[in-house]
Amino acid sequence: MPISNGLLGKIVIVFAIIMVSLGYYLGKRKTQTPVLTAVIAFFSALLPPIAIVFLMVLVIKNDVEPPSERY
Repeated sequence: MPISNGLLGKIVIVFAIIMVSLGYYLGKRKTQTPVLTAVIAFFSALLPPIAIVFLMVLVIKNDVEPPSERY
């Protein structure tokens, strides 16, 4: 059963939305530039194996400590 172009486009769009949301969430916790991480996640969604590797790297990365407030 062949996959139509419309269905393939919808799958890519849904995968890109999932990647952006996960990329932003993990970028907020693991990096200091969550928006840039979300943009990279969006473009990596066009090649799913690269997107999965990108998410694995973000998950393995250590959390960034929030800046301490001085009083």
